[in-house]
Amino acid sequence: MSESITVERIGDAPYEASFGDYVQLLKPRVMSLVVFTALVGLLVAPVSLHPVEAVAAILFIALGAGASGSLNMWWDADIDAVMKRTARRPVPAGKVDGGEALGLGLALSGISVVMLGLATNLLAAGLLAFTIFFYAVVYSMWLKRLTPQNIVIGGAAGAFPPMIGWVCATGSLSIEAVLMFALIFMWTPPHFWALALFMKEDYHKAGVPMLTVTHGRKSTRLHILVYTLLLVPVAIGAALTSIGGPFTLAVAVALNAWFVIGAVRIWRRDEAVAEADKYSVEKAVFRFSLLYLFLHFGAFLVEAALKPYGLGGW
Repeated sequence: MSESITVERIGDAPYEASFGDYVQLLKPRVMSLVVFTALVGLLVAPVSLHPVEAVAAILFIALGAGASGSLNMWWDADIDAVMKRTARRPVPAGKVDGGEALGLGLALSGISVVMLGLATNLLAAGLLAFTIFFYAVVYSMWLKRLTPQNIVIGGAAGAFPPMIGWVCATGSLSIEAVLMFALIFMWTPPHFWALALFMKEDYHKAGVPMLTVTHGRKSTRLHILVYTLLLVPVAIGAALTSIGGPFTLAVAVALNAWFVIGAVRIWRRDEAVAEADKYSVEKAVFRFSLLYLFLHFGAFLVEAALKPYGLGGW
């Protein structure tokens, strides 16, 4: 982190951070995706947890995700301050001191890992600890400012939650857990690169070596297409396992066909045309990519709900 952020003052008195400011440190929008995918991983597992244990597991996974967000905001405060998309975050906006963000992140990290281990099992706690470390240290402190492949490798941090949820219930790993991980892992690059296409200037000003900055938008468009095509067999493969079934397969085929069509449209776009229409196609694909992941994991839940009635599964 190249510089510290000073807490702003209103008049002669320091700004008093509100509860909402501290909540924002935890990246609640990202946390919602973490909670949802972790919950799906837990609920579709072949072993059922007691409801109290399940609620505790999801709570501590959410706290772990919040810890990662707080540590990320502490470290990235300098670059967040110069990016339009992130300048209003609590630390760069001067609402919360960087040291407080660090302290909160470390405290929640310890609480979430220890309590998840006590509530479920040590493997789940170990995976949560590794996820926090990977996002805060490997991605935020190292990869993000080092390589244009930052989001490819760093995407693993966001892919662990359904695996952790599965392990909370079963105490072990399986092909289903790995494929849920792989689905998010392969989805992350085209999702973020679509965003980077219309947010390139932000990353350029912040000195973040996003692919759009280091290799240009034409190369980024090709990368989006390639990773989207690589995502297809992963999604279809997950639908063919024990957590899938005819409904999940149909959803996977439809969603991936739509995603590929969007990626092809992005790949074929002329930069001058894209800039003239304010990157409408890129923005549409980015928004769809969010829906894509929720619908995919929602399909796993529907399939699990249908199984007791003999309507789901293979």
